[in-house]
Amino acid sequence: MPNRLAREASPYLRQHADNPVEWFAWGEEAFAHAVQRNVPIHLSIGYAACHWCHVMAHESFEDPQTAHLMNERFVNIKVDRQERPDVDEVYQKVVQMMGESGGWPLTVFLTPQREPFFGGTYFPPLDRYGRPGFSRVLVALSEAWSHQDDKLLLNVDQFRRGFSELDRMVFGRAAEPRSDLPLAAARAFAEHTDPVYGGLRGAPKFPNPSCLDLMLRLNGRAHEPALLDAVRLTLDRMRAGGIYDHLGGGFARYSVDERWAVPHFEKMLYDNGQLVRLYADGYRLTGDTAWRLVFEETIEYVLRDLAHPLGAFFASEDADSEGEEGRFYVWTPEQVVTALGAQDGAFACRVLGITERGNFEGGSSVPHSAIELDAAERARFADVRARLLAARAARVRPSRDENVIASWNALMIEGLCAAYQACGSERFLAAARAAADFLNERLRMPDAGVYRVWRDFVPRVGGFLDDYAVLANALVDLYESCFDPTYLQRAVELADRILEKFWDEGLYFTASDAEPLVHRPRAPYDHAWPSGTSSAVFALLRLHELTGKAIYRERAEHVLEQLAPAAAGNAFGFSHLLAAMELAQQAPPTILLAGEPPQLQPLVHAVHRAYIPGRALALAQHVPAGAGRLPVDGRAAAYVCREQTCRAPVTSPADLLEEVRAA
Repeated sequence: MPNRLAREASPYLRQHADNPVEWFAWGEEAFAHAVQRNVPIHLSIGYAACHWCHVMAHESFEDPQTAHLMNERFVNIKVDRQERPDVDEVYQKVVQMMGESGGWPLTVFLTPQREPFFGGTYFPPLDRYGRPGFSRVLVALSEAWSHQDDKLLLNVDQFRRGFSELDRMVFGRAAEPRSDLPLAAARAFAEHTDPVYGGLRGAPKFPNPSCLDLMLRLNGRAHEPALLDAVRLTLDRMRAGGIYDHLGGGFARYSVDERWAVPHFEKMLYDNGQLVRLYADGYRLTGDTAWRLVFEETIEYVLRDLAHPLGAFFASEDADSEGEEGRFYVWTPEQVVTALGAQDGAFACRVLGITERGNFEGGSSVPHSAIELDAAERARFADVRARLLAARAARVRPSRDENVIASWNALMIEGLCAAYQACGSERFLAAARAAADFLNERLRMPDAGVYRVWRDFVPRVGGFLDDYAVLANALVDLYESCFDPTYLQRAVELADRILEKFWDEGLYFTASDAEPLVHRPRAPYDHAWPSGTSSAVFALLRLHELTGKAIYRERAEHVLEQLAPAAAGNAFGFSHLLAAMELAQQAPPTILLAGEPPQLQPLVHAVHRAYIPGRALALAQHVPAGAGRLPVDGRAAAYVCREQTCRAPVTSPADLLEEVRAA
């Protein structure tokens, strides 16, 4: 008999609809039930593609004895972190205050008033991995609650005070002597880059696109080869490793080893959107055609496997299929030969590093780039790759999380715009426009805000700061790609809503009219994607350049000043904010174009194809600063401006790029 989660729209919650646990979704029904029964709440947070969430579900939530214990002693609530990142943000701090790093599944125990008193992540069914068994935890906490254990009540009070203390540690730090924080951070990232395999040292190894982006930005100003070398090594090693899908395109979430060889196979939209942008920016800077192939193949993956028919993009694909992690992606030599025949099979195994010994469970291999190919071999491999991909398509696919999430779609739109500008593919621009139009039409709130998530033709959950801020940036990127002023107007609208709904002497993660939680989160740190705070600063700075609205820059500078001490002490956690600080401090050029669109194309292409981090681009007639900016002698012209002062107009692409360098 399905439980209450069968009524929910979230794919993650529906995964648990057949558990013998009497799950509730987050909401008043669950809280009232806990108050009525006077039992604590067991809160379990995860997401659809989370491997260890599946493991804990199979071991504990599907077990009748464990479920009986949970039902008898707790009110059990399931939360999809992708749908309610605010709830996740608050209760992750509980685990962090207990000295753990956090993660998913997140397991937190609360009073009926939602105040936490204990937490952790994955708990095994029995004591192992140095962790207590889940049933033992349930019994111990239930007994402590029944006897009103003093330690439990003390924990409630300590966590209550701890939320405010954590905010004070970030936002209340004394100002330190100012230095060039963005450059210092970029140098630190380069110094901590693995000299053999790239990426920040250690394992597991994540792509960390915000750190790479900061090094790429600072390379142009500082002219320090070590910065570009660190980026180049990392991008090359990632594209060669198993974290990259050499048959279908796209990147897995992270590598379990330091060599990028064996991934955790889930594929997330937010990773792929950011990495498309990073490889496109790297291609614009270096002209490396291998990087162009990576971002083109990654976009093909997203358009093929994550695209909604109406234009938006789904959230993720799971790591597991048929109950095994990675089963869909790995190969044995026998499987390859069966698909291709002996001669082509041997060639494919040599190219992709597929061996009898293997590098994954059961002697299977994760495909990677094992050898360098010449031109003839590349042509042959293209045919072999297509045939292997077709053979793989016959396998049972991993499940797909078909939530459409506003901020994650916005990250993909940013990637598509960067790819379009880098190579000129109209298909990429059309995909970006379709996704943006979807969000603007179907996730628009009555107050001109944005909903967080959409599924089955129903938007739900008011958006959070990152949904507003990343979408505002994406729409600026889209405007700068196609010059449709409706995208710029919508970006301004979102910036105004940010200041109206999320500002209170700084930026908060939740809107002022959102559901009150035990603590209003601020969420300034970057995680796997840029924080809403850093993205909002970017959007406000960029829109100040295009609109001239002083309040945008004033508010952005206020946040930078607030968080500079914290960023100085934790560059990794604020890498995207430091990129925004670089934008504020260096004041990159604003390029205003005057003339008819067909005549403007050579100038537009010159700007689009060049890597000019932070530059703003607009048609003169669309922005206040463009007043009086006209073509020159009937020819399309470009005005390069910096800090509201424009240089003499130029009419040739070469002169335009020279003016940009001079500015």
